[in-house]
Amino acid sequence: MIAAAEALQTLSSGWFLEHAWLIPIVPAIGFAIIILFGKKLPMKGSEIGLLSMIASLVLAGGTAMQWIDRVGSGAEGQFITPVVRTWNWWQIGGMNFTIGQSIDGLAVIILVVVAFISTLVQLYSTEYLKGDRRYTHFFAALTLFSAGMLAMVIAEDTILFLLGWEIMGLCSFMLIGHWWEDGANSRAALKAFFTVRTGDMGLLIGVAMLYFASNDWTTEHLGVSGFSIRGISAWALSGEPNSTVILVASIALFIAAIGKSGQFPLHTWLPDAMAGPTPVSSLLHSSTMVVAGVFLVSRLYPVFFTGFDILGTGGNFIMIIGAITIVIAAALAFVQNDI
Repeated sequence: MIAAAEALQTLSSGWFLEHAWLIPIVPAIGFAIIILFGKKLPMKGSEIGLLSMIASLVLAGGTAMQWIDRVGSGAEGQFITPVVRTWNWWQIGGMNFTIGQSIDGLAVIILVVVAFISTLVQLYSTEYLKGDRRYTHFFAALTLFSAGMLAMVIAEDTILFLLGWEIMGLCSFMLIGHWWEDGANSRAALKAFFTVRTGDMGLLIGVAMLYFASNDWTTEHLGVSGFSIRGISAWALSGEPNSTVILVASIALFIAAIGKSGQFPLHTWLPDAMAGPTPVSSLLHSSTMVVAGVFLVSRLYPVFFTGFDILGTGGNFIMIIGAITIVIAAALAFVQNDI
C-alpha cells in the first residue's frame, strides 16, 4: 500500500510532464518492431502500430492533465515555465548539439490532437487496408509518421524539430504513393515530395542563419546554444538581431511553412495527394502534416514577430500569403469537376 501510494504521488507530481519524451519514442520503437517482425505477427504488424499509438495517447493525456494542474496551481497572470529536459548528444569544436523536450500549453494541445487522430486512423486502417499486399509497410510508415510529428512538437531545439519535420516528409511520400502501380499515385507522391522539399530548404537555411546569428548571445545570456528554440525566441525579442538577418531568416522559415501547409505558391501538391489511401488523406492532409506549418510559425513566433515587424505599419507577410491562398483556393473551386 505504501509503495502504491508513493507511485501515485510520483505520477501526480509531474511524471508525465518530465517524461513527455516517451510520447514519440513509443511509436518509433513500434515502427522498428513492425519493420523487423511485422509480417510474422498475427495481424501483420497493425496491432503494434495501434498499441503504440494508444500508449502515446495515454502519455499525451497524462501530460495534458498535469499541465492543466500546473497552470491551475499558478497565480493568475503568472507565466507558467515550460517543462524542459535536454541531453547533450554531440559536441564538435565550439558547437554543442542537444536533444530534448520542451512542454508548454502549445505542445500539449498538439500532442493530444495528433495522438488522438493518429490512433483513430490506425484503427480505421486495420479494416480499410485489409488484404493489401503492402499492409505491413503501410502501418510501418503510418507509425513512423506519427513518431516524427510528435518528436517535432516536443522539440526543445531546432535540430530535433528539423528531424521530425523531415521524417514526416519522407513518410508522406511513402504513404501517398502506397499504391504506386497506379501512375497517378506515383506522380502525386513525387510531386508532393519535391514540392515540400523545396520548402524544406527554407527551414534548413533559416535554422542555420538563426544559429550563427544568435549563438553568441544565447550562450552568453542563457547558457544554451543557438539551436535552442527558447534561446532563439529570447534573442529575437532582445533587440539584438540585425533587422536584415532576422527578416531573411523569417522569410526562409515561412517558405518551409508554406510548403508543408499547402499555401500559395507551393500549394499544388495538396489536391493531387488525395490520390493516396483515404486514411493517408485524413492523417496527413487534415490534422497533422498541414498543421506542422502552422505549428512552426507558432513555435518560433518571436522570430516572425520581430522579422516581419508585426506591430509596424508595413504589410504582414504571413497574412498576405494566407489571404492570397484563400482567394486562389476559392477561385479554383468554381472550376473543379471532382468533389
